[in-house]
Amino acid sequence: MDFPSGRRYIAAIVSGTELLDRMNTQSDLSEARRMLAREPARAVEHARRVLVRDPGSVEARFLLGAALRRDGRHGAARDALVPLAHSQPNAWGVQYELGMALAASEAGAASAAAALTRATRANPRSSLAWHALGDQLLLLGRSAEANAAQARMVPGGVGDRALGELAARFFEHGDPATRAALQARFGIDLNDIGAARLLADIGLRQGRFAAVAALLAPVCGMAPDFIPAQFAYAIALHRVERGEAALAAISVALRAYPDLPPLLALAAAIHLQLGDAAAAIRTYETLVTATPDDAEAWHAYGHALRAVGEQAAAVAAYRRAIALRPGFGEAYWSLANLKTVRFDAEEVARMRAVPMAATPDPADRAYLDFALGKAFEDAGRYAESFDHYARGNAARGALEPHDAGAFHRFVADSIEAFDAALFERNRVAGCPEPGPIFVLGMPRSGSTLVEQILASHSAVEGASELPDVTALARALAERHPGYPTSIGRVPHADFAVLGAEYLARTAIHRAGKARLVDKFPGNFLQTGLIHLMLPNARIIDIRRDPMACCFSLFKQAFARGQAYSYDLADLGAYYRDYVALMAHFDAVLPGRVHRVAYESLIDAPECEIRRLLDYCALPFEPECLRFFETARTVRTPSSEQVRRPIFRDGLEQWRHFEPWLAPLAAALGPLAKPRFDRHGCEN
Repeated sequence: MDFPSGRRYIAAIVSGTELLDRMNTQSDLSEARRMLAREPARAVEHARRVLVRDPGSVEARFLLGAALRRDGRHGAARDALVPLAHSQPNAWGVQYELGMALAASEAGAASAAAALTRATRANPRSSLAWHALGDQLLLLGRSAEANAAQARMVPGGVGDRALGELAARFFEHGDPATRAALQARFGIDLNDIGAARLLADIGLRQGRFAAVAALLAPVCGMAPDFIPAQFAYAIALHRVERGEAALAAISVALRAYPDLPPLLALAAAIHLQLGDAAAAIRTYETLVTATPDDAEAWHAYGHALRAVGEQAAAVAAYRRAIALRPGFGEAYWSLANLKTVRFDAEEVARMRAVPMAATPDPADRAYLDFALGKAFEDAGRYAESFDHYARGNAARGALEPHDAGAFHRFVADSIEAFDAALFERNRVAGCPEPGPIFVLGMPRSGSTLVEQILASHSAVEGASELPDVTALARALAERHPGYPTSIGRVPHADFAVLGAEYLARTAIHRAGKARLVDKFPGNFLQTGLIHLMLPNARIIDIRRDPMACCFSLFKQAFARGQAYSYDLADLGAYYRDYVALMAHFDAVLPGRVHRVAYESLIDAPECEIRRLLDYCALPFEPECLRFFETARTVRTPSSEQVRRPIFRDGLEQWRHFEPWLAPLAAALGPLAKPRFDRHGCEN
């Protein structure tokens, strides 16, 4: 047999080994790339295997740094990427990875922004890099540059319509196929905190706050020093009224950047949401001292002052906001919405003269129309007043359309699903705790007044409008698709769990009191669910003359969530559906709901207040008659009215506008002319 020489033999072995090494290297690189978006810890292992064989491999070093970052090992990622970034200054991916590793560590925003700036120069088409750079510029106090960076409309990037639609699908369903499409079409790898932050920003703009909070919770856990995620997480939690969690998130951000105005502004708003008006005012005072020319800060400061009854100071803050931004429509509306401020002729002229260029935002211009409507109403110029109210509502309706048909179907489905048989089957279901008192019905019907009366009792804490029943109903609908029709399929034991969860979620608002008032008006839609989960809770339906109530809604510029109020016919149909639903619960749960007629409360306050306290199983306390002396935070539009003794001024105010209210009367039908007796019953 012919054997090769020793030299040839060794060469053959070496050649074979090198070939095997190259094959293994390519396999490990391929696996590292494949695992990067799925299992970054495994990608780290494969990249390290390559570096054992080839310490100079640029791709392996890059993949190692990227995988370490996605695995939450930001310091190690930074250490791996720094030397690579020095040797590859024009490699946008390397610079982006380094920038994000620095952003998620304690290195500071300046060094992260420098790396991300290099990334945008190397690849001006990268939405990820531009968005991440904007986040870091904001932390550096360079808000104008931050906005400019994040406003970059990169084809296929954050401003792309297709991405927005795909993001909406993700927030709606979160299915693996949508995640895969985000990765394949737009490079949105949700293991990348920068990509998750960009997607969260889209979600915030779309109003998908609960879904954004769910997306960012693990990001904040994995990268607690990544302040942009903590900030966005706090915004989302604040918008779904999870105040304690929002405060915890913004506190993390403030520890890193204690003087940053956007963080201070959000912290103050969260304090106010939690009912800590003193903390909110202190924070706003810090904010307006640091940014004395910030009209938004002064406007928000005015809201906090108003909530605690500091009306003169609130007026001064609103006027300061207008002085800084003469076209600030919402600040004008905030003055009008105090209901105690009257605009003089000069102020009216200034509002009417605000040019389009000064306030191009349709929502802001709508606020100007609502403010002018109030000004002309106060002056007795009702035709001009109605014209401005109608303009403001038309503008808001274009921004937030209402589907009257869908709402009517929900009410009809509720009437069919929540029948007497359902309540009989579940008559011993639910959590027996008697603490909650729900004040519900239509907005602008007197719910704030009823809450103020009850909160003047020593055993009761007023919690304002809580989102928790709505949140529990939505979660129930996710588990049992088709809600409310699916309510009959909910296991008996689940109702007690829901009741206990409501109590746990709202415990922070009780302030040590035995009873708590939740006065979210829209809870009337969940009256049946409230009974099933909290059968001993009290339910109070405050009802006002339909024409008066609906027109009061029409002339109220709500921030959001009342889209039905922008059209008179929609208002009438909504009110009619509300009455039908409550009449159904009166029939299947007789005596369960206590009805208060607003007009009766005004005409015979002591009689109605005693009836109210009896229903709530509360002993009479004279402080409830002097509710206007109770010092507490009130954040609703009726904040000033409930600080005055009961008055009749507004009962018939709608009649000045009767010539223009035919569409409302037609939609209300027979309900347009009810009157109530002194027990809140319709004649």
